[in-house]
Amino acid sequence: MLIISSEFILILLIGTIYLLSMVSISDGIRWLALAKISTPESVKTEEECDNLTGLVKRQKKICKKNLEMMNSVKQGAILAIQECQMQFRNRRWNCSSIDKLSLPGNILNRGTREAAFVHAISAAAVAHSVTRACSSGKMERCGCDRTVHKNVTVQNSFLWSGCSDNVAYGAAFSQRFVDARERRRKINGRVLMNLHNNQAGRNAIENHMKTMCKCHGVSGACEMRTCWRAILSFRKIGNLLREKFDGATEVRPKRKGSKRVLIPMNPKFKHHTPNDLVYLLVSPDFCEPDNKTGIPGTHGRLCNLTSKAIDGCELMCCGRGFNHRQRITSERCNCKFNWCCVVECLMCPVVIEEFYCL
Repeated sequence: MLIISSEFILILLIGTIYLLSMVSISDGIRWLALAKISTPESVKTEEECDNLTGLVKRQKKICKKNLEMMNSVKQGAILAIQECQMQFRNRRWNCSSIDKLSLPGNILNRGTREAAFVHAISAAAVAHSVTRACSSGKMERCGCDRTVHKNVTVQNSFLWSGCSDNVAYGAAFSQRFVDARERRRKINGRVLMNLHNNQAGRNAIENHMKTMCKCHGVSGACEMRTCWRAILSFRKIGNLLREKFDGATEVRPKRKGSKRVLIPMNPKFKHHTPNDLVYLLVSPDFCEPDNKTGIPGTHGRLCNLTSKAIDGCELMCCGRGFNHRQRITSERCNCKFNWCCVVECLMCPVVIEEFYCL
């Protein structure tokens, strides 16, 4: 007869609760569904906020108080999805899971490295989109960052002028809206992970502002410059966050006094900073399709025969091999300039070699 001690049951229960805190379904990015709905350029009435897909009650309240900002939120959702799929287009996980957030077992509903990136890129996208909208001068609630105008530098012959991007407002709005889902939940490891990665995404914008200047002077001389601060293009923000994805830190929740914090899973690793991405669960290899988690697998994916990186056929195809196909297309060739002023070209056939994973 098998006898199970109460101590063993307690340990098993604690372990189960810890695991659930890491893999519990997170709806923190369900608002990205805004990118898929057809709505007017802006939300005009509070009643429309109640009908927006993917929003929790607190986000709907924010919507009702900030109607003019909701188009920027939608544009942020579109921007986040497009950038995610661009950054991972040549990897086993190509961000297609983001289109299947309604699946309870979706890989993005777990505490994986991929979920960390999507949280960061989506929070950054809202901050970026709102900041740009403020600088456009079309928003009543916000405009340029006027605090920069107060700083004047005489020695270097430039003064702050123009319209500096109001990134502080954009980041603050992103924090209120994007983090709203996490703020309503009981603090556990997954909530801490999401909030950390959301802020890391916003930090990527706030910490990498660039200074733009315009010269003034006789005959183009740069005797005086007017300068302003601007945010980077979102493509550069995506590149920064992809680098953070590759160097993300595996963490676990730990109670420290009255608070719960995230610490590295391996104590020998350097502690993560507020700008780094963190994750709780190791990701699968994404080689085989899994409908429950929204993983399409790599069968039929295009690969690069000469690359040794993740887009190479050996890694992309997970050692299964690949098929070789030839595709014939046409390109302009033998172009000649005829006076005046026409360029005439022939259309020449070009054979393109392509390789697809088995």
